[in-house]
Amino acid sequence: MIRRFITGSAVIALVLGASALAGQALPQAAPAPVAISATSPLPTTQALFDGYVRDNKMPGIVGAFGIGDGPTIFVSAGKIADDAGAAPAGPDSLWRVYSMTKPITALAAMILIERGKMKLDQPVSDFIPGFAHMNVLTDPEHSLATRPAEHQITIRNLLTHTAGLGYNIITKGPLLAEYNRLGINPAQVNQQLEGPARATRPKDIQAFAASVATLPLIAEPGTKWSYSIGLDVMGAVIEKASGMSFDAFVQANIFDPLKMRSSYWTVPKSEVARFATNYIYMREAMASVGQQVDPAKIPATARMALDAGATSIWLTTPSFPYGGAGLVMSARDYDRFLHALQNFGTLDGVRVLKAGTAHLMMSNLLPAGVTFGGVAATTGGTTTGPKMGFGAGGSVYLEDAPGGGSKGTYGWGGAAGTIAYVDPVRHIRGTVMVNYFPGERWGLRSEVVPALFADAARMTRAQ
Repeated sequence: MIRRFITGSAVIALVLGASALAGQALPQAAPAPVAISATSPLPTTQALFDGYVRDNKMPGIVGAFGIGDGPTIFVSAGKIADDAGAAPAGPDSLWRVYSMTKPITALAAMILIERGKMKLDQPVSDFIPGFAHMNVLTDPEHSLATRPAEHQITIRNLLTHTAGLGYNIITKGPLLAEYNRLGINPAQVNQQLEGPARATRPKDIQAFAASVATLPLIAEPGTKWSYSIGLDVMGAVIEKASGMSFDAFVQANIFDPLKMRSSYWTVPKSEVARFATNYIYMREAMASVGQQVDPAKIPATARMALDAGATSIWLTTPSFPYGGAGLVMSARDYDRFLHALQNFGTLDGVRVLKAGTAHLMMSNLLPAGVTFGGVAATTGGTTTGPKMGFGAGGSVYLEDAPGGGSKGTYGWGGAAGTIAYVDPVRHIRGTVMVNYFPGERWGLRSEVVPALFADAARMTRAQ
């Protein structure tokens, strides 16, 4: 739900307009006319996308898919916003990828591990001394009472969400209040909500990490998978290990060599025309603050602009680059990132990671005895499906999935509905770009992946 990024009074402020409309029928954007393409190389996926737009479930959607060694196939439908003059959605449209930033931060960490600048099981305190002596909550949901941690947080723990760190999108009780008090909120939603958030948020990434180190943990490091700010703290570690700013390291070692030219922590004003609007669906917005929802008066497709591209918060430099949720990217760029992983570290003759390190990144890196049971679709995972482990920044299938996806499939998703996965066994990869809250509103993950694999099977039979 939208509480992933918006809590308390901020939600109420956001949906004041929604509650005012509760007593009257809401107008909907007119469904866009859609022509079903009979010539698409991925007809099942194209028909699915066309249907989403035809049924007014979303303004537009873009997919970038790779099958075997063939060129990337782009599938799109609709526009980047409901506005009459909005540009068509396409391979170079810009989208907030939120938690799909995490695998990119993880790749940056794996590059440094490969270069010997840090080790997978090295204590984080070697880079940020404040983490040397942590405390663990004894009753996380009700008290701030603690005991000394028995183990130090390691690089592995940050990469796999086993550090015992919290996240204001899931943390509860007194610890959540401490996270909010200290501004431990490494994400942005829109201009309206950013003002209060920035007033308490640490001013730079090192101050952020140092502040996190003063807070108790929700579990002993290395003993439990719990979605966290680990990849945001990793950004600070990357700075210390590399001697470069986090965003500069990512630019020089990932974006530039892979020719990812539409990946931004801050969207240049010159690119606004291709920047999608992020929406929020009214039923969930109202329900999240206890408002009565009348389905007869609030259609399932009713939505309002949460962050318009033309006035987006991403046009303003963030407090610091958020390694867990900070990037805006195009489908073309994210596909190039996944393509390099599919090829185990190389693309177009440029190697960013050795094959063995890429295999390691996409393997199950959870500490012994720790399991990953899946999470809600808004965080990129799923509560059903094959048995999964967790690699560096993303989930990993530990067995073949009946609906598509081999053992070893790696991926993650974003809060605003984006999806990314790579199956290095079958050489299939997929990126899906949309922007709306809640990200699981239409169940894309359960529909797009099977559609793609159906198309892939058809293409294989035709060869």
